[in-house]
Amino acid sequence: MTIVAAAEQSKSQSNRWTQLLLGLVAMMAISSPQYVWTLFTGPLNQKLGTTLAEIQVTFSLLIVLQTFFSPFQAYLVDRFGPKLLISVGAIMSGGSWMLAAYANSLLTLYISYGVIGGFGTGIIYVGVIGLVVRWFPDRRGLATGLAAAGYGFGAFFTSFPIDSMIKSSGYERTLLVWGIIQGAIGVVAALGLRVPPEGYRPTGFDPDTVQREMQSRRSYSPKEMLQNPIFYLLFIMMAMMSTSGLMVVSNVGPFAAEYKVAQVLVFGMAALPLSLTLSRVTNGLTRPFFGWVSDRIGRESTMALAFSLEALAIVVLFAFIDNPAMFVVLTGLVFFSWGEIFSLFPSTLTDTFGPKFAATNYGFLYIAQGVGSIFGGPAAAFLKDQTGSWTAVFILVACLDALTALAAITVLKRMRQRHFEGT
Repeated sequence: MTIVAAAEQSKSQSNRWTQLLLGLVAMMAISSPQYVWTLFTGPLNQKLGTTLAEIQVTFSLLIVLQTFFSPFQAYLVDRFGPKLLISVGAIMSGGSWMLAAYANSLLTLYISYGVIGGFGTGIIYVGVIGLVVRWFPDRRGLATGLAAAGYGFGAFFTSFPIDSMIKSSGYERTLLVWGIIQGAIGVVAALGLRVPPEGYRPTGFDPDTVQREMQSRRSYSPKEMLQNPIFYLLFIMMAMMSTSGLMVVSNVGPFAAEYKVAQVLVFGMAALPLSLTLSRVTNGLTRPFFGWVSDRIGRESTMALAFSLEALAIVVLFAFIDNPAMFVVLTGLVFFSWGEIFSLFPSTLTDTFGPKFAATNYGFLYIAQGVGSIFGGPAAAFLKDQTGSWTAVFILVACLDALTALAAITVLKRMRQRHFEGT
């Protein structure tokens, strides 16, 4: 029996890395709807005759449907399993681009790219994150960072090809072709996903030896979590950080056009697609990097470090935004300082409230990303239109970053310490 148990444990240990790899691929398949959206804003504005603020509602709908329904999406994944639901999510995500290719009005664009795409990508995102935190209780920050890196890094492979196809074949054909590609990749990855065995523990991991201040000894249900003020502090902090990053994500194309750097050559390549490509790399690398750091120095200390760096990066970017080379480098730094929220917040939440309900619990927290999309997308564009400049927008989001960094190392740290002392 001991030999059989050891063999099963070894198999599960190997299988969890396969699960992480498949989850990463599924995440990569849904990264383009968010991270290359800025390439479509110009052609869509021209075709539909709209304003930037009206077009950016599509982006907000994508994030809102991806996030505001995430508790329900996570429940479906828990109820029917990751293989089926994440396959459905991939079909919806890819299909949304195919439908958007034929959109001839704002309403049809909103429904296809925004609503259908947002719901599909949301199923995959919360499903994969909820899965890996259960497979990796011993390396939660690193594992969630690697999985989330797929979402941040995936568009590295698509930014230049999509930009090139838009210019050569038009945005309609680009949406159609890449919708098929991304949907197919997501389905193939989803078919191999599995939940860990009941009571699964990695080799060498003993939950009884985990330091009391690091992980909860029990799992809290969503109802219990929603009665705890720590959840609401994490929600506010994540919404503030999401606002900052998504303001740049959704408007980097308009920035480049307004400050006349989009097509200026940097290292032999146009500044805008080069910026998007570099940003995908930094946005992907930051998630496992800061996740790994947080496993060693603590979640709150890592948050304070990363969020302060984001505030500085936003300020410096605005100071040099009309310099093509600096535009490329600094947008990359902005994403390196921002993307780690997708490893730090889910790992902190699961540490605090336990792994059993991790997917559904994170689904509630992930709504904060939707709140950030509203303030970072159309609200930021509206503020720019009202003031005639991006100055107020950049100052505001830099202040939000700095305030969140301060809250992490002071308020959040004290609240979590009291929480663990009482469990």
